[in-house]
Amino acid sequence: MDKFVIRGGSPLVGEVEIGGAKNAALAILTAAIMTDDYVLIENIPDVSDINVLLEAISGIGAATERIDRHSVRITGSTIGAVSVDYEYIKKIRASYYLLGALLGKYKHAEVPLPGGCNIGSRPIDQHLKGFRALGATVEIRHGVIVASAENLRGAHIYMDMVSVGATINIMMAAALANGNTIIENAAREPHVVDTANFLNSMGANIKGAGTDVIRIRGVEKLHKSEYMIVPDMIEAGTYMFAAAATRGDVLIKNVIPKHLEAMTAKLVEIGCEVEEFDDAVRVCAKGRLGRTHVKTLPYPGFPTDMQPQISVVLSLAQGTSIVTESIFENRFKYVDELACMGASIKVEGNTAIIDGIANLTGARLCAPDLRAGAALVIAGLAAEGVSIVDDIVYIERGYEDFDQKLRLLGAEIEKVSDEREIRKFRLRVG
Repeated sequence: MDKFVIRGGSPLVGEVEIGGAKNAALAILTAAIMTDDYVLIENIPDVSDINVLLEAISGIGAATERIDRHSVRITGSTIGAVSVDYEYIKKIRASYYLLGALLGKYKHAEVPLPGGCNIGSRPIDQHLKGFRALGATVEIRHGVIVASAENLRGAHIYMDMVSVGATINIMMAAALANGNTIIENAAREPHVVDTANFLNSMGANIKGAGTDVIRIRGVEKLHKSEYMIVPDMIEAGTYMFAAAATRGDVLIKNVIPKHLEAMTAKLVEIGCEVEEFDDAVRVCAKGRLGRTHVKTLPYPGFPTDMQPQISVVLSLAQGTSIVTESIFENRFKYVDELACMGASIKVEGNTAIIDGIANLTGARLCAPDLRAGAALVIAGLAAEGVSIVDDIVYIERGYEDFDQKLRLLGAEIEKVSDEREIRKFRLRVG
């Protein structure tokens, strides 16, 4: 099994280029099968979640052609099945977007209940509620969601809770429904907006994405498009907090600063210098940072996907910080790993109380999920001595060339596959 071995203690300095947004790409690649024309999608991150989804799309008969590492051409004209194989679904949760895409286009879909990172309960009841409101019959049979309708019709749908996945899924199905659909209490995340913009580029009529009320006028069919995915705000935020944790100075390029405001505000609050440009941000941390309180919230609040990363920074800050997780209940599983490095963190329910310490020390760590895995790498970069992060398959689900990009910033990090390579690394770095 591959792992990262890291010698920490050096500040990250330099420039890093951010790739396309994984979460937007997952939805947009799925939406691309809703037309029989060819669709070209660019700025796709080359990460395992994307590659698994492309396999799932090919598995139902769609034609996918990788133009280059970050571009793919797709057509849904060759789709021969509306039943998705469980092998793909168990690997990535976002494959449930095939429900909305297939139901919208073919008025029938069969998709197994989803898998993905084990970070807590993520019910799909809001997805099913939306499909039923559009006129579909939805059942769960032997672990498979079966949705079908003679015709989908527009509806007024109020979401009981803000859900990115449900908002996107309902939006896709409604794009090809008869009449008008209104989604209230809709998610406002950038990848919801990006998916709506992509659907509109194919001829859909969607207004209000980015607000809590989305209005959709159904169209008869969608057509070809060429589309470029927005930059990944979570990848950008990860490098921003890596700069802060290592007391570095990093220019993060190819970003939309507006998407990063919740993270930027917290970095400024704890004492970082943050400089914004048109499509870049620079984060500089001089000396030890200060404490703060953080509560994760739906966008534009502080993202749950950045909670582990800021907790690592706060474990090295002066004073006591409180981090409250309001989205997922299992998102503090990395805390035991940080405790092995000397961090002082006490978890009570959905709250972590962090007493900052002067230094972390290197340890053997295990990535429990995607974002926590990235946070443990940041901890290793900031710690004294050598750290090893196992189970990096989680990290590679969402970060392209993570170790290579960090090395360009001066990090001593290598991807290794066995204990012999770890020993060689230790000998080399001293």
